[in-house]
Amino acid sequence: MNSPADEILIQGLDLPVQIGVPDEERANWQTLQADVTFQIANRFEKMADQLDQTTDYSAVATRLRALAAEKPRQLIETLAAEIAACLLDEFAVKTVTVQLRKRILPGCDHVAVRLTRP
Repeated sequence: MNSPADEILIQGLDLPVQIGVPDEERANWQTLQADVTFQIANRFEKMADQLDQTTDYSAVATRLRALAAEKPRQLIETLAAEIAACLLDEFAVKTVTVQLRKRILPGCDHVAVRLTRP
């Protein structure tokens, strides 16, 4: 019987970006919010309180901010896919779920995209 995987959640991570479809929107920096959930290889009780047995969420946050700031993009969908690929390629994670929120539409709190990758 499979038990649920242990997960690390980073919620409401501010990501400064240049993003948007019109050139004028991309010309200005704005802040997206990211929620990132990832499963790690080790169960928490097997970590023996050692940082090298987990995925350092501070390092993840720093890397994701750098990734978001690397270049202008048109779509938040593109950035969400890049974030998932980065986590799977560069960190010891088994699966990742990324949700990005953007405050853009009048009369709406935010628009969001969400994806999960194994």
